[in-house]
Amino acid sequence: MKDESMIWTEKYRPSTFEEIKGQKEILARAEAFVRQMNMPHLLFTGPAGTGKSTLATVIAKQMFGESWRANYLELNASDERGIDVVRNKVKDFARTKSIGKVPFKILFLDESDALTREAQQALRRTMEMYTHTCRFILSCNYSSRIIDPIQSRCSIFRFRLLGKDEIGEIVDRIAQREGLNVDAKARDAIYRITEGDCRRVINILQATSSVSKNVDEKIIYEMISEANPKDIEKVLSTALSGNFLDARNLLLDIMLKNGLSGLDIIKAMQKEVWNLAIEDKVKVALTEKVGEIEFRIVEGSDEFLQLEALLASFSVAGK
Repeated sequence: MKDESMIWTEKYRPSTFEEIKGQKEILARAEAFVRQMNMPHLLFTGPAGTGKSTLATVIAKQMFGESWRANYLELNASDERGIDVVRNKVKDFARTKSIGKVPFKILFLDESDALTREAQQALRRTMEMYTHTCRFILSCNYSSRIIDPIQSRCSIFRFRLLGKDEIGEIVDRIAQREGLNVDAKARDAIYRITEGDCRRVINILQATSSVSKNVDEKIIYEMISEANPKDIEKVLSTALSGNFLDARNLLLDIMLKNGLSGLDIIKAMQKEVWNLAIEDKVKVALTEKVGEIEFRIVEGSDEFLQLEALLASFSVAGK
């Protein structure tokens, strides 16, 4: 049984090219393949939540029509990473004939950069042998993890994060269908938090809609357990003014109230450094210091002790 978040994601997954937001150049190429009823092997690469899996499904639906489920197989390489999945599941599907007018099936291999190199070598051979009966769509976050022989056999589609207007259109669509009232500040907060990740937009709206149909900035930050940028800016400004103890107490209060880890705070600080009213060369120096503290925390140093050291650096820089 699917969990509710998966149901929401499927509910708002587009079925046509027109419903997909952003990626205009990629959509134009994909539509051309569908019109020709032919396509090469494809490699989709880019950040999470930008429409890679969705586009693969839309291509199958538009190309095969009602019989798309019989001619389309989706596998997640992060679940089964070894050579056996290529030798068994992939090969069994690829060698059988398609149903309908289109002479090939489509096999979508999600998160294919998780495949071992041995599995990728086996996949390369399978792509060669069964090209007449099956086309492969590979999806990954990092194309550098895909071996060159596979990349050379694919037409590469590079996805980008969605822009603010495109995220706004998705929010409007969901708000209209779910009866939500999302104010302007909440929209800005959603884009700032998700950074163009459509899947995360859907999850945030699902979480907030369970609390209230009126979605504002405060509810969003409460639901995602992240520090409000205004609170982080206040901590940094207080430290820059030389009030180290006050900044330290504010930071402790934010961490305890929101249950945030040191890495969560560091990421929020890194974003807010560039919004401070200080010289650019000071911002550069502080950004370098933030990176150093982040490294120390990752290596296992005490989080609050390192954050105190960072606030001390801000106090010194302010003087």
